[in-house]
Amino acid sequence: MLAGLLAALGAGLLWGLVFLTPLVLGEYPGFMLAVGRYLAFGILALGLAWFDRHALGRLSRADWIEAAKLALVGNLLYYATLATAIQLAGAPLPTLIIGTLPVVIAVCANLADRGSGDAIRWSRLLLPLALILAGLLIVHGDRGGGAGLHTDPLPGLAFAVLALACWTWYPIRNSRWLRARGPGLSRAWATAQGLATLPIALLAGIGYAAWNELMPGSSFDWPLGPQPVLFIGMCLLLGLAASWLGTLLWNKASHLLPAALLGQMIVFETLAALLYAFIWYQRWPTPAEIAGIALLVAGVSVGVRVFRRSGA
Repeated sequence: MLAGLLAALGAGLLWGLVFLTPLVLGEYPGFMLAVGRYLAFGILALGLAWFDRHALGRLSRADWIEAAKLALVGNLLYYATLATAIQLAGAPLPTLIIGTLPVVIAVCANLADRGSGDAIRWSRLLLPLALILAGLLIVHGDRGGGAGLHTDPLPGLAFAVLALACWTWYPIRNSRWLRARGPGLSRAWATAQGLATLPIALLAGIGYAAWNELMPGSSFDWPLGPQPVLFIGMCLLLGLAASWLGTLLWNKASHLLPAALLGQMIVFETLAALLYAFIWYQRWPTPAEIAGIALLVAGVSVGVRVFRRSGA
């Protein structure tokens, strides 16, 4: 339990870097940040694959197809739909919807686990899930307010729901695959997803280049933009830390924790993103933000105790 919680915490701290990058590279389109991140992830995976060559060599064709599905849905499609939602509806509404991920994943995972030893009675899950949801509502509501909401948010709402569906599906599917094959594949499976991401990111980058060339008035200097050194450095940082190492730690947590509890651990990503934002803006959290963060931590703590008592 402790090792799984520490692994999930490490993944959340690394994934929080994804929210800092758009602040550092504010002149770059979100799609290019996603393409750059996953190109770096794939290129790094090519080098890291040597260390896991024996485990990778034992993966079947079905395993590689599964890695490609996870890479497409959990990486590129998720970020594409999320970026589109923010463009159409402004940041607050999509952020609030995506912020419900810990609750949605826990509910879906517990539904999928019915009849197994990992399932928990809904009455025991109600308190931790309610605390997490209340904390997310307070934090995101205080930070977002009504600013940036467009007059017709319905298209953005639809894309935000698609993004929510993508990353609800990804951790549950990934956890099922790993736990069905036993321990020892965390690092190799992270590398396999990086290798599967590379051709998808290449095609996405080429597609964006064609779109950038054909669209009149496009000002982005493809492929490296106005700050190429910083862009490459941040993409490499995200590719290694947030994508590969974060995925490795998440895979480790997937081996050690029940899926419904694992869903709640995504709260660590929200907390890390808040911490990095406070450091970037050089300010302390507001009283409402402090209250929301306290509820998030309380919800996770209660959830851990629920699963520990059940022996799941």
